[in-house]
Parts: sequence; structure tokens; C-alpha cells
Amino acid sequence: MADDVRIERSVLVPMRDGIRLSTDLYFPPESAGPFGTVLVRTPYDKRKWRKELPNKPGPLAFARKGFAVAVQDKRGKFESEDDYLFGGGDVLDTEDTVNWLIGQSWSSGKVAMFGCSYLGEIQIRHAPMRNPNVVAYCPHAAGGALGKAGGRYAYAATRNGGAMELAQMAGWMYTSGSKAYYHPRGELTSEKLRIGAGLFRLEPDPLPIDLNALCAHLPTKTLMEAAGGPPTDWVDVMTRPLDDPWWDQFGYLKGDEKIDTPCLHINSWYDYGVAETLDTFNLFLDNAVSDEARDNQFVVISPSDHCKFEMIGKQAVIGERAFDNAYFPFEALYDKWFDRWLNGQRDALDDLPPVQYYLMGREAWESADNWPPDGVTFVNWYLHSGGGANSRHGDGCLSRDPPGEEAPDSFVYDPADPVPSHGGPVACMMESKLEGAFDQRLIESRQDVLVYSTPPLEQGISVVGPIKARLYVSSSAPDTDVTVKLVDVYPDGRAFNVLEGILRLRYREGFEREVFLSSEEICLAEVDLQATANHFGPGHRIRIEVSSSNFPRFDRNMNTGGRNFDETHFEVAYNMVHHSDRYPSHILLPIMQ
Repeated sequence: MADDVRIERSVLVPMRDGIRLSTDLYFPPESAGPFGTVLVRTPYDKRKWRKELPNKPGPLAFARKGFAVAVQDKRGKFESEDDYLFGGGDVLDTEDTVNWLIGQSWSSGKVAMFGCSYLGEIQIRHAPMRNPNVVAYCPHAAGGALGKAGGRYAYAATRNGGAMELAQMAGWMYTSGSKAYYHPRGELTSEKLRIGAGLFRLEPDPLPIDLNALCAHLPTKTLMEAAGGPPTDWVDVMTRPLDDPWWDQFGYLKGDEKIDTPCLHINSWYDYGVAETLDTFNLFLDNAVSDEARDNQFVVISPSDHCKFEMIGKQAVIGERAFDNAYFPFEALYDKWFDRWLNGQRDALDDLPPVQYYLMGREAWESADNWPPDGVTFVNWYLHSGGGANSRHGDGCLSRDPPGEEAPDSFVYDPADPVPSHGGPVACMMESKLEGAFDQRLIESRQDVLVYSTPPLEQGISVVGPIKARLYVSSSAPDTDVTVKLVDVYPDGRAFNVLEGILRLRYREGFEREVFLSSEEICLAEVDLQATANHFGPGHRIRIEVSSSNFPRFDRNMNTGGRNFDETHFEVAYNMVHHSDRYPSHILLPIMQ
């Protein structure tokens, strides 16, 4: 029950430009402080945090454990003032909120931040401010905080390999990106806001819509308008070039930032941006300016999908794939984390390994001192065929033996009939059943999907670390996409997606320049498949799928060499994957010895 926690609702906290952000304050029962403060900043309506959810720690639980908690509507959302801009104001508003909190009479002067997805990205983007009163971060699923860092150009997970994360961002913009809402204006006081806020909806719910139909609209630039969606920043977010200075205002990490704050990074293998989370963990280690910050970077990776890691039990089903021993004691970990940094309990983290991850397939939690773990060896697994790797019924195979003189594989990519997405590390798609691991056999029956598989494994192989595919490709089009999917084929034939990636070929030499294909060119496409920890057991097969589309997760390449987002005309592309001694296409797998 919430009755034992004192809550001050809708306190209007002033920012440096005079804008006020509505903030709920939670205080421990029967105590006057001073308190360390847990800060949560959200675009999703702070009022939702007033309810307790099973297995989902929140403000009420944290307050009962002796902490003050501040939950704030971000600028331009719900009860907070100003106009909303995607990512706008997050860094400086966080700084101003922290400075306001430590100035309160009940504050101990220590603030730690907490939250998942956008709420986690805010923390990562704020870290380079190095505010000495922010003693710790606890960001979850915050891979979207990376900009140019690590060469990813992710920008709030709007991009992947130069392609648009179409379904994820269309779903998010339609449901959560609205710039139209009711919020306080003028000299409205906190007291009057508390009285009035419960009498009306602050942001209307959008009408239900079919996500596939929404994403199928052309041109993509007018997708929101055609769907009758709310006014959003869709056009800016989805049309700005990857090197546009417009992105710089939001604080997405470039890779050279210095940090000085302990951080507990959390993500999941079937959540988006897990490789970005692991990159951020390493970036914070490398760029820490103090031993305390460097020695207190931790990461935990669960088998879950988006922001659900706290709610899975011993047995979990992610999509259609079952896992045992999936439970992890996150609530106890949070208690230790906040006791260490807000209460000064110096030995609270003495037994905490720097890296903890769930090894899928072996159904076990593992620990390590670094990422990737010691003992990992990167091994090339080469593509082979007699020129007929089309579909799982073809002759494609995968082995450690380099190819000799082999015929290339070809397929037709038609943007009118793209390969459909089926599960994967996605979020915000309005249907949670679309997230996670699903049997890919129907997808693998298509002629525009090349399939390469090992024979059944005699001994199990653990793949733990970052994964890239290096493929030699050619196309009849000046620009097309290369998609790659890593699949775990069970002895009964079920083929579960493990991870996937894409590269828009115009960016094969870097995301800040466009280099188009010539008709006779065979080029190297390096496709980033993110990262995983998956044990392929005895009798399983390692499989990769290669194609040129994964829709609607990624936007379709129209094959014209144009801008894609403003096009309604497309061309059919005739694409080839080459594997020979001269063009040794392969996937680079991190094998745990």
C-alpha cells in the first residue's frame, strides 16, 4: 500500500530558462531525512509510477527502503511546460533537476538515477556532465544513447547500419511522440496543478492502427500524416543525414566523452541496442577520469525482451523460445547499488562481478571480468554452396573451411515483396508478441533468403561476444541492403533467431559518406549483428540467413540510389553473394574456449 509513503504530487521544478517541470516527490515513512534521492525522468507520464507493479521495483518500494524519490515528466510532456522536442532538453534539464534536488532541506546531497529505455538513455547522455552530486546511474536498455560512438550512429535507436529502425520508431512516434497535449500554462501553481491534473487526460491515446499497414505507406516521410497520427518530430528524426549537426543538440555519445560516475548497465539479449549497452560499458571504463568510476562499472544482460527483465521467473518464454534458470535477483541488486552510493555502505558491492550474462542454450548465468570475456577466440565460419543456397531447401552450408572456386548465390530483392520481420530485438511495436525469438522456417522457405547451415554439431559451441558478417556482394542496383540473421536450429528443426543486422551498402565505407555501387563491382559488406551469448548444443546447427530486407523492422531500400524516405518508385535488385578463395564471405563468431 502507498499509505505509508508520503507523496508530494506535481511539484513544479524551475529550469534555467524558466520552464517548470512537474515532479512527484516520494518520502520514506516516519523520517525527516536527510535522504539520498533516486531520480527518474520520463516522457511516459510520471503518474503511472504511483502504482505498484508486481516484480517491478519503483518509487514506493525505494521510499520504504529509506530513499527519497523524484519522478519527473520531461520537458514538453504531460504536466511539464514547454513544447516537446524528441530528445530535447534532456541533458541540461537533468542537470538543473539534480541541482534543485540537492538544494532541498531534506536532501543528503546525493542523487542516483534509475530507469529503462528512454529513461536510461537520459542517464547515459547526462553522464559527461560529471555532476559531483550524481553518485550513480542505473540505466536499463539504454543503447539508444549512442550517437557516433563506436561507429554506430544509433541516435535513440532510430538507425541501424544506416537503415531506419522503421517499425520501432513508427510505433514509438505514433504512441508516444505526440507534440499535441494539454499541459500547464502561465502562472499555474503546483497546488492548482494537483487539483486539476486528475480531472482530464493530459495526452490523448492515438487510435488503434495496424503497424504493418502504417509502415507500408510510401513515401515514408509522410507516414505519420497519412495514418492520421499526432504531430511529431517524425520527419526530422527519420530524414536527417547521419552526419547532420542537428543530432549534436541532444547529447548522443560521440565516444570522446569523459565520465566520473559509477554505472550499473542492464539490458537483454532480445532487447534493442544490447551491443550498444556493452559498448557503453566499455566506453565508460576507458573514459573514466577516476579510479572509483573505473572500478565501478557493471553490466548485467538477461535473456528478456524490452524492459521486462525484472518480471521473468525461473522459466521464461521469450517469443516462442523457452529458457530455464532465467531469474535474476534484480531487486536485491538495486538494494545493494543504492545502499552503496546513497547510504555509503562501502562493502555492498564487494561480491559483484563486473559482467554477468545469461548464456542462452546452456540456461545458465555466467560472470566475467570484462566484455567480451577472457577465453573468447574469434573464428571465421565460411559460406559455401554450389550456387543454390536459396531457402533452407537449398545447398548452402557453413563451415570453418575456406571456400575454393564456388559459384555465387543470387536472389531477387523486390521492395514490393520484402522479407517479413519475424521477432527480433525490437520494442515499441504496439504488439509485444512481435518481440523475441520465433521459428524462422517459414521465412527460410523464401527464394530471396539465402540459407547457410552447419551439419548437426557433435559438440556444443558457445558463441559469446560481438558478431560481424563480412560478405562479398554485388548488385544490379546503385544501392541496396544486406541483411544477416544468426539462427539456432534445434534438433527437431525449429530455427530460432538469435540476432540480426543490416547494412545499407551506400554506407559500406563509413556512415558519413555515401558511395554507390557500379554494376560490375563486388564489394565487401561488413554487417554488424550486435552481440550475444548463445550455446549451440550437440545436435544443433548454426545457421545464417542472408537477404536484402527485414520489413517492417527496417525500412525498405528502394534500390534507386535516392533518399528512400521520399520515394514512391522503386526498382527490383538482382543481388549476389560471392564465396570463393578470392571472395571468402564469412561470419566472425566469438567462440568461448
